[in-house]
Amino acid sequence: MIDWYFGAPRRALALICAACIAMLAFGMYLQHVVGLEPCPMCIVQRYALVLVALFAGLAAMSRRRGLQITGSLLGLVMAIGGAYTAARQSWLQWHPPEVVSCGRDIYGMIEMFPLQRAVPMIFRGAGDCTKVDWTFLGLSIANWSFIAFSVFAVLLLVLMFRRGTR
Repeated sequence: MIDWYFGAPRRALALICAACIAMLAFGMYLQHVVGLEPCPMCIVQRYALVLVALFAGLAAMSRRRGLQITGSLLGLVMAIGGAYTAARQSWLQWHPPEVVSCGRDIYGMIEMFPLQRAVPMIFRGAGDCTKVDWTFLGLSIANWSFIAFSVFAVLLLVLMFRRGTR
């Protein structure tokens, strides 16, 4: 099983890309179907997922080992950034501060600010970073995100240092 994954780096990179896209789709489902508002840290994690997917996908399309390593390295950097953000959000959920200042209400932003200022604010998210709205097996979205980013980082690191090509 390990040879199936690590023996074919393009397949491995494509699977990482697909996993990121699936996570993004699930995030959109939670937002638009379930009604959970993403917080600013959730938005940052989404950007990190998009970039990990992009770098892994581009690396998967290349047969050149150098481009696969470069894509893996860039994906690794983004996965570490996403893991850091998810870890920070998990910490905030476990130890909420007295005053929460994670973002503003979207409608309030549109009413209070001109559209040029409101649009960037919308992409920062509006939910509360300390609030746990959804759990699976006792872990929050931020906890699962940290696990996923950590797994991506380890897989990308191993792919960078593996020997041989296919």
